[in-house]
Amino acid sequence: MSRVTLAQWQMLAAVVDHGGFARAAEVVHKSPSTLNHAVHKLEQQLGVKVLEPMGRQVRLTDAGELLLRRARQLIESAEALEDVAGRLSEGLEAEVVLSIDQIFPNDALAVALSRFSAAYPYVRVQLHETVLNGGIEMLYDGRADIAISGLAAQGFLGEPLVTVRFVAVAHHDHELHGLERQLDLRDLQRHRQLVVRDSALRQSMDAGWLKAEQRWTVSHLETSIDMVRRGLGFAWLPETRIYADLESGVLQPLPLAAGGVREVPMQMIFRDRDRAGPATRAMAQALKEAVASECASRM
Repeated sequence: MSRVTLAQWQMLAAVVDHGGFARAAEVVHKSPSTLNHAVHKLEQQLGVKVLEPMGRQVRLTDAGELLLRRARQLIESAEALEDVAGRLSEGLEAEVVLSIDQIFPNDALAVALSRFSAAYPYVRVQLHETVLNGGIEMLYDGRADIAISGLAAQGFLGEPLVTVRFVAVAHHDHELHGLERQLDLRDLQRHRQLVVRDSALRQSMDAGWLKAEQRWTVSHLETSIDMVRRGLGFAWLPETRIYADLESGVLQPLPLAAGGVREVPMQMIFRDRDRAGPATRAMAQALKEAVASECASRM
């Protein structure tokens, strides 16, 4: 067990930061003799000289500089611990669990998490990137504080958040583009469709599959996007994820007679809005503001 107290390190740091005992005493509201005694006792306990006179002021010795650098980490950790304890005593959650469908705009998600982190740096975040029923299942099981999904959750009230636009696309060299005419369902069924697997464990569903002769099912949206970029099939992909590919011409919309564009309205659903803590509510607000900001930037 260390004989040197945290208070001694704090007083040493104050003396160094303010250039001497007199000025430090004014700032920390202690007498110069109290600070002097604390530092002198610290030196005795450690058997190391940490301060040396420099005119009317004092400065750290080489050993003192090394020790104080390490001690500041302890001081900062202690202050952070007290801050966390204070927030917890006010009802702040230690963790927020999010279940967000992979089609949610990733730029908006990044902005929301960044804002939340700045306001609640010590609250842990668990982010589950789900597909279709996966997020709703987490809500039913009580494993998510907030779910963002394009599906309704029975017994829960959601609020509209954003509408995600899907576009049927393929690589510009894909055979479907080579037909150079308007396409119908029969054309698509002769080619490989890429589908993202429902992440639900109990009641999974197929959404958007056209009963194509060739079907590849993947677990993550980014895998589907990568495969379409490589010309391995066609898929309906969120427009927000492929803006650059569409602008560069790497991916091109399929000239379908109907159904080439789909819109999925997404909603935010609380597990229990009335019992949601301040961090959960702040996360919800950050997500709404981020979506509004991203939509405005696209206009």
